[in-house]
Amino acid sequence: MDLNDPAYRPQFKTTRRAFLTGVGRAAALVALGGVLGALSGRSRRKRTVWQIDPWKCTACGLCQTSCVLDLSAAKCVHNFPMCGYCKLCFGFFQTNPLALDTGAENQMCPTGAIRRAFVQDPYHQYTIDEPRCNACGKCVKGCGTFGNGSLCLQVRHDRCLNCNECSIAAVCPADAFIRLPIDRPYIIKQLGPEQLKNVI
Repeated sequence: MDLNDPAYRPQFKTTRRAFLTGVGRAAALVALGGVLGALSGRSRRKRTVWQIDPWKCTACGLCQTSCVLDLSAAKCVHNFPMCGYCKLCFGFFQTNPLALDTGAENQMCPTGAIRRAFVQDPYHQYTIDEPRCNACGKCVKGCGTFGNGSLCLQVRHDRCLNCNECSIAAVCPADAFIRLPIDRPYIIKQLGPEQLKNVI
C-alpha cells in the first residue's frame, strides 16, 4: 500500500455551511477575547485611582475648572507636620494684606475655605473646610512660593468618579496626575533633605 497514492489520501470536503460555521465560531472567539480583555483592563483600572503628585503640581488652577463634577473632586489638604504655624501665612493671606486679620479682603482663598485659629503668640493653625474648597490652588501656590509647602492639592476619593481618562489629568500642564493603588490612594507630602535645608 503506497501512502503517496492519491487513492489513499483522506479527502476533506468543506461545504459552504461548514465554512461559514467555522468563520462564525472564530469571530465569536475573537469577540469573546476582546470582551474578556476589556473587562480585565477595567478590573485593573478599578484597583487604581487618580491622584495628584504634590511635588509636580504647579497649582495652575485647572483642577477647579476641568473636573467633570460641578465642584472639583480635588481639594486642598494641609500636612500639619510640615506647617510652620506662621502668623503671616501666604496660603491664607494675600501677598500684601491690608491687615493680619480674617477679613475676606485679606484672604487668599476666594471661598473662605481656610480657617485661621490662634494657638499662642506668634503661632496660628490653619485648617481646610473641604466642602468650601474649589481647588483653585491659590493657597497652595502662596504656601509653596513663600512658605514650606504644607498645603497641597489631592483628589478626594469620596467625591472622585475615577473616570477612565480624568479630564483634569488630560489638561494638566505639569503631568502631575498619576494612578495609585486603591488601598494607598493619597500622597503624603513630606519634607526631604533639600527642603529641610531651606526651612532650618
